[in-house]
Amino acid sequence: MTLNQKILLVGKQALTLIKSHVLVILILLVWQLCVQFEVIPDYLLPSPLQIVQAFIEDFGLLMEHAKYTLATAIIGTTIGLIVSFVLSICMDLSKTIRDLVYPVILLNQTIPTIAIAPLLIIWLGYGITPKVVLVILAVFFPITIALIDGYQSVSREHLNLFKSMKASTYQLYRHLKIPSAMGSFFTGLKVALSYALISAVIAEWLGGYHGLGVYMTRVRKSYDLDSMFAVIFLISFLTILLIALVKWLERRVLRHNFL
Repeated sequence: MTLNQKILLVGKQALTLIKSHVLVILILLVWQLCVQFEVIPDYLLPSPLQIVQAFIEDFGLLMEHAKYTLATAIIGTTIGLIVSFVLSICMDLSKTIRDLVYPVILLNQTIPTIAIAPLLIIWLGYGITPKVVLVILAVFFPITIALIDGYQSVSREHLNLFKSMKASTYQLYRHLKIPSAMGSFFTGLKVALSYALISAVIAEWLGGYHGLGVYMTRVRKSYDLDSMFAVIFLISFLTILLIALVKWLERRVLRHNFL
């Protein structure tokens, strides 16, 4: 590839990126102008430039708190993944287990995170444990349901083929059901990751010593809206980054679907 072709390719990629984010850019521009020309007072809604300045000023502190929030989200999601895989296989193997467990899973999903977080802090203290438990409760539902749907999407012909070849239960899941469920699994994982960070932050709001939720509580009490918006955008960015990482992993695992 020649230098001109590389420049042209980079230019096309940049243009595509701008087009895909034109609405976001427009909203930020209108927001900035409204605050700059005092249509909205900046003590109620800081401008994007003020938020960027607050982010730069508190960058070190934000990164220190983000480290704890990310650790909580990742640990909780990892444990939730393990629970989801085990539970989904048990529910797929036994209709009795599925009928018994599914209502409990559904009930867990109907309980607001903000309602159960104070109870976990009372029961488990102010450390990382209640926050990890809250993340587990938030993420295992979408992953479990996605996996079960993936297992049940396997065609009857494929199942009969494996049974005719005397495949064991392990071989059936290892070579057929789990690979077939990967598409659904990654969809559920992307939803779960959006829940994970939010759940970790909510738990930190209500009690803790470190984390972005603790930082938000402190700046809220001082009415520092610039820093409040800075941490909100940071949480959104981290969530988007984690989802992008899952999309990259999905393309690697399901490469045959992207040819």
